[in-house]
Amino acid sequence: MTRTSTRAAPAPAAAPKVKSARKSRVDPLYYFFLFPSLAIFTLAVTLPAVLGFVYSFTNSVGFGDFEFIGIRNFIAVFRDEGVLGAYGFTLAFSLLTVIVVNILAFLLALGLTSRVRFRTALRTVFVIPMVISGIVIAFVFQYLFSNSLPLAGRNLGIEPLATSILANPDLAWLGIVFVTAWQSIPSAMLIYIAGLLTVPPEVYEASSIDGATPWHNLRHITLPLVAGYAVINTVLGFKNYLNAYDIIVGLTDGGPGVSTRSVAMAIFRGFEGGDYAYQMANAVIFFLISITIALIQLRFTRGKGGIA
Repeated sequence: MTRTSTRAAPAPAAAPKVKSARKSRVDPLYYFFLFPSLAIFTLAVTLPAVLGFVYSFTNSVGFGDFEFIGIRNFIAVFRDEGVLGAYGFTLAFSLLTVIVVNILAFLLALGLTSRVRFRTALRTVFVIPMVISGIVIAFVFQYLFSNSLPLAGRNLGIEPLATSILANPDLAWLGIVFVTAWQSIPSAMLIYIAGLLTVPPEVYEASSIDGATPWHNLRHITLPLVAGYAVINTVLGFKNYLNAYDIIVGLTDGGPGVSTRSVAMAIFRGFEGGDYAYQMANAVIFFLISITIALIQLRFTRGKGGIA
């Protein structure tokens, strides 16, 4: 008996891909939008930063002739008690404000995502401070702290409120933290609301079947699932508070004395006083400290809450 061969016929070889002779060309319209933006960024940000770094090694007052003096400006910054005090105030203020803003924003987000009436209208009301200029907010609260609140304190017989806290070197920072938090909470709250809305309702339904209490839901479900949003708020908030300027100027102008002077204020006031090169060295140090803090934050938050 002859056996029929069942071997399959070899598959035809794939036809070689024909490479296009013409290379893909970029639409000139992209360059039309790219180069003007790149030129503006270079002239407004990159070039001034490079020139400022160069001037930090000179004795320039901002105009006229100057000489290179090496790192003497940097050494003087570390010996300046006024500048060191500004760094201490800025770091302490930033840390405390980040904590206050994140706690209150998260609690508000929980309330505004729960089943309450008029939650859409309430969200709109709470977002209003975010769209008002910081200097305007500062002047309004400066009037309240200096006039309305002391008047109410005297009428009610509350001695600590009878005088403005902004005139007290030991309490003025409280007013700055309060006003900064009042303006910053809405943006952090919106981020938390976005995070809470991503949590599947089925998770809470399953936990309620297992007899979990609201506290257990918050601790074991809500907080772990919105941890990434807390990281975002912390990094963005700390970065913004390190550069605090307008609210402090409107509330205390760095006073009483220099008790509430931030690093940004010290740098700008130095420019006005003719210490251009000295404050440029201060600005370089502040930039390096800000970068270091950002890298530390990213190092400790890497891999948490979806951040790689």
